[in-house]
Amino acid sequence: QLQLVESGGGLVQPGGSLRLSCAASGFTLDYFAIHWFRQAPGKEREGVICISSSGGSTNYADSVKGRFTISRDNAKNTVYLQMNSLKPEDTAVYYCAAQRGLCRIHYDMNYWGKGTLVTVSS
Repeated sequence: QLQLVESGGGLVQPGGSLRLSCAASGFTLDYFAIHWFRQAPGKEREGVICISSSGGSTNYADSVKGRFTISRDNAKNTVYLQMNSLKPEDTAVYYCAAQRGLCRIHYDMNYWGKGTLVTVSS
């Protein structure tokens, strides 16, 4: 079964950190760009950040620049989203999505995960 599974979400205090993981099963991530999206309650889904198959990253959300970083470990078939200095407005369900080749947010994704909830609250 081809799937992406996110993990690492949870409750964190403002200013804290979390690392989300996006693990693939049934296929290799080597030739895929991996995007992270998020959807906050009552809001539309937004693109956060992406890492291409060659390792270059693209930030989509100005609000996370300098706080979120993306990395990949192809040996583990996993992509990570390191989130630091978290704010209440980062509260959302975070989804990863795989797209062959480059980061092209306006094109269709090949695979989606089901999401992991991040709650930033004191």
